[in-house]
Amino acid sequence: MQVREILRVKGASLYTASSEQSLASAVDLMARLDAGSLVVMEGEKMAGMLTFREVLAAIAAHGGSTDGLEVGEVMVRDPVTVAPTVEANDLRRLMIEKHMRYLPVTDGEQLLGVISFLDVAKAVLEEQGFENKMLKSYIKNWPEGTATA
Repeated sequence: MQVREILRVKGASLYTASSEQSLASAVDLMARLDAGSLVVMEGEKMAGMLTFREVLAAIAAHGGSTDGLEVGEVMVRDPVTVAPTVEANDLRRLMIEKHMRYLPVTDGEQLLGVISFLDVAKAVLEEQGFENKMLKSYIKNWPEGTATA
């Protein structure tokens, strides 16, 4: 299974913020959307990623407040990205090695979406369920009287 298939299963929703946006409004947006990340855009180009990890670090560093903070001050600039042709196992390995729960998927300069570790887990479960179903069907329809070695 490739990243492009995980994106297809997940759907095309992409949540964004601007680097000049207040951190408080970005946090509000993340909460309303039940999203763990926002892609930070500057014009038509991805400038970074904002995840709950950066939000929590910023709040802790500023005495429990987001007052006066902008997204651009706390986002991850130039985040690690992944191509749509990457295999799911390589994606999981990369996410674990880089301690990233969210990875933008890009094809050249084009942003295709964001994959979360939860998206990967759901896609793998779905694939395993399909394989299980196919194996059970194959075994159920095994010709009787056929000897196995």
